[in-house]
Amino acid sequence: MPTLPIEPLLPDIRATLAAGSRLVLVAPPGAGKTTRVPLALLDQAWLAGQRLVMLEPRRLAARTAARRMAAQLGEPVGRTVGYRVKGDTVVSRATRLEVVTEGVLIRMLQHDPFLEGIGGVLFDEFHERSLNADLGLALTLHAQRLVREDLRIVVMSATLDGAAVAERLGAPLLESAGRAFPVDTLHRARRDREWIEDGVARVVAEAVRDHEGDVLAFLPGAAEIRRTAARLGSVLSADVELHPLYGDLPPAAQDAALLPSAQGRRKVVLATNIAETSLTIEGVRIVVDSGLARAPRFSPRTGMSRLETVRISRASADQRRGRAGRTAPGVCFRLWEASDELQLAARDTPEILSADLSALALELAVAGIADPTELMWIDAPPAGALAQGRALLGELDALDADGAITAHGRIIADLGAHPRLAHLAVRARDVGQGALAADVLAVLESRDLLRAMPGTSGDADLRTRLDVLRGAAPPTGMQSDAEAVRRVRHEAAQWRSRLQVPEGPRDVHAVGELLAHAFPDRIARRRREATGRYVLTNGTGAHFSAAQPLGEREWLVVVETDGRVPEAAIYSAAPVTLDELRRARGAHFTTQDVVEWDERSERIVAVRRESLGAITVHEADLRTVDDAQVTAALLRWIARRGVSVLPWSEAAVHLRARLAFAHTHDASWPAVDDDALSATLSQWLAPHLAGIRSVKQLQSVALTDALRDLLDWSQRAALDTAVPSHVEVPSGSRLRVDYTDPHMPSLAVRLQEVFGLAATPTVLGGRVPITLELLSPAHRPVQVTRDLAAFWRGSYAEVRKEMRGRYPKHDWPEDPAVAVPHRGRRPR
Repeated sequence: MPTLPIEPLLPDIRATLAAGSRLVLVAPPGAGKTTRVPLALLDQAWLAGQRLVMLEPRRLAARTAARRMAAQLGEPVGRTVGYRVKGDTVVSRATRLEVVTEGVLIRMLQHDPFLEGIGGVLFDEFHERSLNADLGLALTLHAQRLVREDLRIVVMSATLDGAAVAERLGAPLLESAGRAFPVDTLHRARRDREWIEDGVARVVAEAVRDHEGDVLAFLPGAAEIRRTAARLGSVLSADVELHPLYGDLPPAAQDAALLPSAQGRRKVVLATNIAETSLTIEGVRIVVDSGLARAPRFSPRTGMSRLETVRISRASADQRRGRAGRTAPGVCFRLWEASDELQLAARDTPEILSADLSALALELAVAGIADPTELMWIDAPPAGALAQGRALLGELDALDADGAITAHGRIIADLGAHPRLAHLAVRARDVGQGALAADVLAVLESRDLLRAMPGTSGDADLRTRLDVLRGAAPPTGMQSDAEAVRRVRHEAAQWRSRLQVPEGPRDVHAVGELLAHAFPDRIARRRREATGRYVLTNGTGAHFSAAQPLGEREWLVVVETDGRVPEAAIYSAAPVTLDELRRARGAHFTTQDVVEWDERSERIVAVRRESLGAITVHEADLRTVDDAQVTAALLRWIARRGVSVLPWSEAAVHLRARLAFAHTHDASWPAVDDDALSATLSQWLAPHLAGIRSVKQLQSVALTDALRDLLDWSQRAALDTAVPSHVEVPSGSRLRVDYTDPHMPSLAVRLQEVFGLAATPTVLGGRVPITLELLSPAHRPVQVTRDLAAFWRGSYAEVRKEMRGRYPKHDWPEDPAVAVPHRGRRPR
């Protein structure tokens, strides 16, 4: 075995775990932590008679790590070292070290929450922060804290923020310096409007021409890998082999990509981020990095997850770059400008912060953990997404009304699939459709069997995939993927085995009813007179972005969308009938008498409505309606729209201003701002809505009477005295007081009408003077004052001089405080 950089640290690792139960280990790529650390722990006293379990984020990494450790021991896989991954288990009674994927650990914790017989759990490549890794660590720490103080937990990573994780876990931190050969970094930004496949193919061709060694190129997904391979097929020489590498490939094809190239030949491996960590691909000295990856993103608003192509983080870019320096000096080509690296996030967002949490909610329920804060999380699951996940589990009958796991919930949790799919499988098996369910699950868990040909819109009907799976030709404009079909058939056979159902006939037309079990929130009904546009039971919208035969169907079950709001694009769906929905979701159809405001007709409507979630299935008019229901519906509409929709007459506006003025100066008077009136509608407005059913009838409501209902008897008696609507001036005119400004009531009056008035009139028992806006005979403002006496003594003389010149036929006395007032013209 070659000496690896991690080996000088192995004594410290053993000593730390002999003295304590937790450890955080940070070692760079290629240091040997994945293959040397587990083997170094097998002879430790604390592990005597027990097994060691190491988690890997991907199946390929788990199988490869197990094989390499077994080879180091000179044994076949399955003796001392074995592995467990989905659909493939190689262990024996002699196995002491099991390499498992993260989902397998969750299953182990389900069946044995305290991990009896397991002495230690190692979380490798923890920096990837998958949902299962975070959950697995939290549950393992929980078991350790409750009853397994002897259980060792090791968190290992190359790019993890080790100090922060160690502090969170209360664990020692050990770091290996590692050994990496120098890697030159060259930037080859994509050209204007250049497709990612063209850019990668261009740079790969340059790398093969100008540099030595094999090439590892990172692309976001399988589709980009296939298109890049097609472009390179006519460019590379015959001695260069092309190998794809992604999760859905058969194990043999994945293994071929990892093997060293033959003597005298070179290879180019086109990989997703599956090759970013854990794996050493022999011979690679060149990395071509597109800078992109596919990541799941969950929207709590829609309840849907979708894979998005995103820019990688700086940590991922460093991991990819390091692949070129594992065994010799290398070179890394980055398809972006050097300055762009400043815009990259430092690390990837942990999946727990952005994923669908229904599976996590189910596992917590199985573990009997009602409050997730009981667990020690590196990052706690967001409360909103977790609540939405629990709500879905309730729809799937996995949780009862109190949020506890049901018997059905335990069954679907044991299947190890997403709760939606596991629920579908169990319900289908119960009605004799297990074989069809196996096909459906295999299709849904894999990449698409069909690809749309250029210039075509494709086919979104899930039934088409099932037909192709059973040997039918693809529809016009579509191409089938033979390798994908083979793999999905294999997956379907595995599902039949897990469900213990035989091969048998399948009624592909029943698929809609089965899907209604799995996607109760995505049952869709076509909008009225709108082909291809639908409303879903979760209240969101969806549409086909191009014409589809399915767009003519009234009812669908939508399986996959782009998750956008307010209306998502439908990628995959199947038709369903109302009768099938009643069989599948009968208990969730609700009927209620609804009295509500209809915006289109601008009136109250009363119907008996049958609903499925947010979808109205059927409704009929009610012949008799309780008046209280009508009033309540009106009040809800007014509260929603605001009190501005009410018929505010001039008198009502004036009364409201008077009350607002009174409240401003004395809080015992009621508040009448929009928020206060909306909050007290039932108190002041409801009694005046009897018989009102439409906007037209609403115009007859006397809001002045309604507003007075806010006052107690003493306030009603005092209102006209304390806050008078009008004031009589010396001329005998009765003029309206303007209370628009609640701090400064005002009165517009001709100057001649207040002759003989010695002091400013007041309101609120003399506490607040009225601002007088004094007008000329032509009703133009000449003075504004709150102190009339001071005006008479002071600036009146100047005003009098101006008025005498402008209105010579009017009387302008020298002492207005004692003069006789008059309304019209009075000769001098």
